[in-house]
Amino acid sequence: MFRNRLTRRGAIALLAAAVVPTIASFSIGARAADPEVLRIGYQKYGTLTLLKATGALDKRLAAQGINVKWIEFPAGPQLLEGLNVGSLDYGTVGEAPPIFAQAAGADLVYIGNEPPAPAGEAIVVPNDSPIKSVKDLKGKRIALNKGSNVHFLLVKLLEKSGIDYKDVNVVYLPPADARAAFEKKAVDAWVIWDPFLAAAQTQLDARIVADGAGVVSNHQFYLAARPYAERRPDVIKLITEELNKVGDWARDKPEDAAAILSPLIGLDQKTTLIAVKRFSYGAKPVTPEVLDAQQKIADAFSDLKLIPKKLVVRDATIKGAGVASSK
Repeated sequence: MFRNRLTRRGAIALLAAAVVPTIASFSIGARAADPEVLRIGYQKYGTLTLLKATGALDKRLAAQGINVKWIEFPAGPQLLEGLNVGSLDYGTVGEAPPIFAQAAGADLVYIGNEPPAPAGEAIVVPNDSPIKSVKDLKGKRIALNKGSNVHFLLVKLLEKSGIDYKDVNVVYLPPADARAAFEKKAVDAWVIWDPFLAAAQTQLDARIVADGAGVVSNHQFYLAARPYAERRPDVIKLITEELNKVGDWARDKPEDAAAILSPLIGLDQKTTLIAVKRFSYGAKPVTPEVLDAQQKIADAFSDLKLIPKKLVVRDATIKGAGVASSK
């Protein structure tokens, strides 16, 4: 557990702690064929982290002779790289990472998604910044984690404000490094998601210029390595059941959920509660409409040359495995 506040030093330590087990996990890719080990990638937020904290999934799978190995990642792109190299079986990320991963050849499949949470990501600036709107970002240095949901958020906010993507200076940095750059004012703005967003508000007095409301959905997706999803659909179904149980609880009792998450993510309970209330809960089957929305994101990234080729999002699905039928 991390009990320190997410100061610059704490954030860097948090990232380092995330990377160490990640690298270690890459060296044990040979275990992918072991049906008695389920390797789950998670980040320091959301329903999957709560599920890990309760131990409910571990207990239920242990009764079936399956051990759960939890591997922490600093962000979605890094998590899906773990899945791509065979070090993970299952994980959760935002909208953009699966598209970058699929474009890179990752053999992943969509298992489910949570409802939209557009306020859970935003562009922030220092409170004393002269930047008042997205239009003021023209020519500015903007930090973000490449391939994360916030990447698409920036694309859409710029588009809405009539600014060409090439007219801003995007600086690709993972969350801890981006926070450090933001604190030193080495960048003019930071596009970030919860709980880092909540921490920036409460600890750095960061000001939100724009969030995703009315612009993006900000879905969280549950994904699996295709070989695992095809081999163990029973386990995938069980995970979904447990996610919905803990999600229902967190939605009804956000204060209790924040109390559990707070020491795990290294933030005080007040800050954690802000993030928890902006989360969405419930692992739902991926509908054709959600897949269509993902396709639009993929097409936008392709048009901007952010991914090397056009792709078909529906290729990353398995019939009956977390994908709803058309109405």
